[in-house]
Amino acid sequence: MEKNQFSDYLQHFGLTRQEASVYLMLLLKGKQTGYEIAKETGISRSNAYGALAALVEKGAAYLQEESAKKYIPVSLDEFCGNYLQRIQNERNWLLEHLPRQQVEEEGYITIEGKRNIQDKIRNLLKNTKERVYMACTVEYLKEYEEELLLLSQEKKKVVILTDQCWEKEGVVTYVTQNRGNQIGLITDSRYVLSGEYGIDSQNTCLYSGQKNFVMLFKSALANEIKLIQLQGGEFRNE
Repeated sequence: MEKNQFSDYLQHFGLTRQEASVYLMLLLKGKQTGYEIAKETGISRSNAYGALAALVEKGAAYLQEESAKKYIPVSLDEFCGNYLQRIQNERNWLLEHLPRQQVEEEGYITIEGKRNIQDKIRNLLKNTKERVYMACTVEYLKEYEEELLLLSQEKKKVVILTDQCWEKEGVVTYVTQNRGNQIGLITDSRYVLSGEYGIDSQNTCLYSGQKNFVMLFKSALANEIKLIQLQGGEFRNE
């Protein structure tokens, strides 16, 4: 088990690193006292009891009163499911009580960091109404295969420019030269994301709904497609 990754992911569910370490120990060993947890984890007894109290408060453990206080872990599936349900409920409340609708920013926005770029791409794909054009190396393309195939199944136009044949039902693929770390995406002729993405890159992309930028990107993509068609590099799976 990759304990560091396990701990990192648990922190996404509202636990501190120390609380995640204690929770993992409870999951592995079962019901324990604060003294036993301190001994197993190597942290001080006061910190162990503090972490256990926090786990009880956050719904990750139960306290059982016996001759000595013992703590029982809530199952991982139940704990994570409860957390996600609370977050979903709170998200719905926020959307319902938003004071005023925010106007879509039409300027140029710089998005930095691989995870932030991934999130933006997935949100763009999720909100695609009619068509999407995506250009990137096939290795990066695979990260969004589920979202792209879902769009295809919904009869939305999916056009891919990549460095290998990517044969999927309902998808038009154009094979280009190796695109390296470059990635480009345009949805519904309204929003564009373009820049560097992936390993050994700066992971910086420009996002915009600005009409001039969208038209420029769309025109460049259309010219590239025409060139590929002349060279016979088009694959239709319809």
